[in-house]
Amino acid sequence: MRTGWAVAGLVAVALAAGCTSEPDATQQPDRATPASPPAWTEPADYGFVIERRCEGRAALGKYRVTVDGGQVTKTERIDGRTASGEEEIEVPTLGGLLELAQTAAEDGGRMSTSADPVDGHPVTVSFDVSEGGDNAEDTCFHITEYAPRP
Repeated sequence: MRTGWAVAGLVAVALAAGCTSEPDATQQPDRATPASPPAWTEPADYGFVIERRCEGRAALGKYRVTVDGGQVTKTERIDGRTASGEEEIEVPTLGGLLELAQTAAEDGGRMSTSADPVDGHPVTVSFDVSEGGDNAEDTCFHITEYAPRP
């Protein structure tokens, strides 16, 4: 019984000490707030790889894209497949892709994007303009190997 009272007393002292202590000014918070990516300005000349794929579904194509003077000048399908049962897509610039997503949102659809934390270029762009909102018509793009050219 004495042990029980002793433990209860220690718990009470510890709780009281925790309630009255001042926070340590040098102590860092446990959870860092993620910094927002910087604003991205689309360069005139760059390259990237884009994959059309929504989570949980098969990829619909992977392309290496070259942009010169703000226009797509070369698109090469690099997944070793050819389009079957659908047309090849005309890959836009990254700025054009963001505009497509914004237009979908303005038309009442859903849109989501994520950006590279270092330079702010888009790394995922997804949008859905279906009326049912069942994700059946989601269009999703994953951007990798982004490289501005001087």
